Amino acid sequence: MQNQISYSKLGMQELNKCLKLGDEMEHYEVIEKSLLYIENNLQQPLSLESVSNSFNMSKYYFHRLFSAIMGCSLNQYTLSRRLNASVQYIQNENLSLTEIAYQLNFGTPSSFTRAFKSQYGIAPSSLRKNGKTIALEDIPPVIKRPIKNINGDIVADFTLTNFKTTRISGVAFEVDLARSDFKEKIRSYSRMLVNSIDETISSPCYIIYSNCQPNSTKFKALVGIPQNLKINKPNYFTVDVQQFFCAKFKYFGDLLDIGDVFITDFARFLKISKQETEESDIELIQVFENIHNLNSPYHIFVPIKKLSSDDVD
Repeated sequence: MQNQISYSKLGMQELNKCLKLGDEMEHYEVIEKSLLYIENNLQQPLSLESVSNSFNMSKYYFHRLFSAIMGCSLNQYTLSRRLNASVQYIQNENLSLTEIAYQLNFGTPSSFTRAFKSQYGIAPSSLRKNGKTIALEDIPPVIKRPIKNINGDIVADFTLTNFKTTRISGVAFEVDLARSDFKEKIRSYSRMLVNSIDETISSPCYIIYSNCQPNSTKFKALVGIPQNLKINKPNYFTVDVQQFFCAKFKYFGDLLDIGDVFITDFARFLKISKQETEESDIELIQVFENIHNLNSPYHIFVPIKKLSSDDVD
C-alpha cells in the first residue's frame, strides 16, 4: 500500500510538470512525436510501457495524456493504425493474410480477421478477393488546446462563465451533417460574410450553431459579428443572443476538423467536472478574435446548467 501511495504521488507530480506550458516539450508535441513513433514501429509489440519509455515518461501520465488528447487509449489507437496498414498490405502486397497478421502483431490470424471486419465491415479475405479498395487514412492531427489536471484526470481546459447578451449580424443558413459537402458549405458562408465586411472593421467573428433536433443531422447556423450590419441581401439577419451560463474552451485549428475531438473533450468535461448540459436552442458558439483571420485560435461556448457551487469569472 505504501508503494502504491508513493507511486501515485510521484505520478501526480510528473503529470503536473508535464502539463506546465513552459516545459521544454509541450504535451501536444509529445503526442505528435509518439504518433510518428507508433507509425514507424507497427511491426513491434508497442506496449504502453515501451512507448512511454521512448519518451522518458512514466506510463501513468503518458496513458492519461494520450487518452485525453487523442480521445482513445494507446491500444485502441495502435489497433486502428495496424488495421490501416493492413489494408495496404492486402491491396498491394503478395503477403498471405496469415503473414500480414503476424507481421503487424495481431497475435493470431483469427484476431486479425475479427478486428478487420469490425473496423471495415468486410473480412480481409473478401477484400482481397473482390478487388475493392479502402482508402488509407493519414496519421490524425494532434488538436492543440490547453488542458488541465483535475485530481489526476486530464481534461480540456475550461472556464465556467456567462455568455453575455450580444446582438450579432451576419449570414444565416442551414446545414446537414449527413451531406458530404457540409464543411464546404459552412466555409463558403463564412467567406461570404468576410467579403461583405470592410477590411478596416476590426471585430471578432461569431459562428452560432443552433436548433439541432433529436435524431436529426440538420442544424441552423449564423456567421456574424457583434455590430449592426445593414446588408440588403438574402440570408442576412440580425439576432439577439440572450445571456446564458456556459463552459468556455479554447482551441487551435478548424472546428470542422476537430468535431469528434471536441465531442470527446466535452463528454470528459461533463464527467470529470460533474456538470450537466442545459436545454437550449443554442448548441454552441464559436468565437474568433478577428473576422479577417478565421484560422486564428478561437473559443467555444457551450450552455450548461449553473450549479449552486459554480463561481464565474
